[in-house]
Amino acid sequence: MNRTEKAQKTVEALKTKFGDAILETGGYAGDTCVRVSLDKIHEICAWLKEDQHFVYLVDLFGADRFTSEDRFEVIYNIISLKTGTRIYLKVWCPEEEPVVASVTDIWPAANWNEREAWDMFGIKFDGHPDLRRMFMPEDFQYHPLRKEFPLLGIPGSIPLPTTTPDTE
Repeated sequence: MNRTEKAQKTVEALKTKFGDAILETGGYAGDTCVRVSLDKIHEICAWLKEDQHFVYLVDLFGADRFTSEDRFEVIYNIISLKTGTRIYLKVWCPEEEPVVASVTDIWPAANWNEREAWDMFGIKFDGHPDLRRMFMPEDFQYHPLRKEFPLLGIPGSIPLPTTTPDTE
């Protein structure tokens, strides 16, 4: 059985177990993507780890879809070490209050990835043990990877390094 067939077997198990919470399935370049309901993401991740052996969270990251509905997206890149199957889980959340359940209790490695998504996109992770900024100052009011953020930053928001080298 090749990796696509293994992933499809997992997708079918997801559809059987969670039904309408599986909103969309697809693939790209041999990888399988599954978009799931925002309110079921934690339950689905827990089931995938415990029942389907997806014990390795490779990556978790945010994205700005820049759409009028469900603007932000969180993508989970997970692997079952037992079968070698990789799945990309996706969840969309609204611009007004982008909140997603934290999966740090399932995969502790999600800690810094969720903090980065909060810092860069403003996506909050409900239940995160220490959701604070990683790169930007705590009092910084913006999220620099949002599409509307100016390329040159917000003038006067934080001191920036000079563009000319010191001559001393």
